[in-house]
Formats: sequence, structure tokens, C-alpha cells
Amino acid sequence: MTISDLLLQDFDFEISNTRRTLERLPEDRNGWKCHDKSMELGKLTMHCATLPLFGFYILADDGMDMAASKRAQVPLVFTTREAAIRQLQEAAKSCRDVLAAASDEALLASWRFSFGEQLISEMPRATTFRMMFFNHLIHHTAQLGVYLRLNDLPVPALYGPSADEQWSAK
Repeated sequence: MTISDLLLQDFDFEISNTRRTLERLPEDRNGWKCHDKSMELGKLTMHCATLPLFGFYILADDGMDMAASKRAQVPLVFTTREAAIRQLQEAAKSCRDVLAAASDEALLASWRFSFGEQLISEMPRATTFRMMFFNHLIHHTAQLGVYLRLNDLPVPALYGPSADEQWSAK
């Protein structure tokens, strides 16, 4: 089994979890936030929907300097739940395709992530993908679960049962 095969198992599971969470989000509260320091619900939704693009960049690019990015920033503007889900599907397809084609050699190559001269990380691409993309996506999808709870909306069972739903392997 290749590194890509292992990562694809996690990828499919986490994208499914994110999609199931996005499917429950209200369309009429995109400006709502639970705290002054928190991201607005609509912006957080679009951040989750577009995060697979970051996974794609990790796999497709030699590195990333956030101070001089070659990639255009995607605006995080929420319009509808369906548009957010469509964005997730498109971004996930791009990321999944490049991940499926990645060799072990490419996934073990070092990937430099910086902000100008400040080094953020320099680790094997597969490690960076797991830490900076998977963990990032899981973190923000969980935040959306909190936003659902605080708005009295059902929280999906992602890693086990929630108070609203029994868990089953999808």
C-alpha cells in the first residue's frame, strides 16, 4: 500500500464529515458568530469548503511563501449552502486527483512553508498534508459543529454519536 492510498482513506472520510456538516448549516445566519473573536458562520463555512485547495497546493507546489503567494486567495463569501457544498466538491476533487497520482517519493520530499524569511514548517509533504490540511479541516469542521449546537441545530455524528444522531461508519 502506498502513502497516497493511506492518505486517500482519511481524505474521503474527512471530506464526507465536512460535507455532512455543511449540509446542516442555516442559510439565514451567515453573519452570526458566537464571540467577538470568532469567525462569522458564513466565512467559517467557506473556509471549510475551500480548505482542500490548500491540500492541493501542498501536493502540487514545491513550497509556499505566504508573503509572496503564487496562488490567488479565494474569497470566503457565503451565498448559499448549495454553493458552499459545490465549492467543497470542486476543491476536494482537485485535491483528491493530485493525491491519487502522488508517488511515495513526492510525498516524502520536503515541503517548505514560510511567511517571507520566517519559516513556519519544513517537513515531508505527506506530514505537512496531514498536519496543515487534515488537522486544519478537522479543527474547523468541529468549530462548525459548535456553531450548529449554539444555534440549536442538529450536530452530525462524525467520530462517534452526537446528542442528535447515532454514529455509523459511512
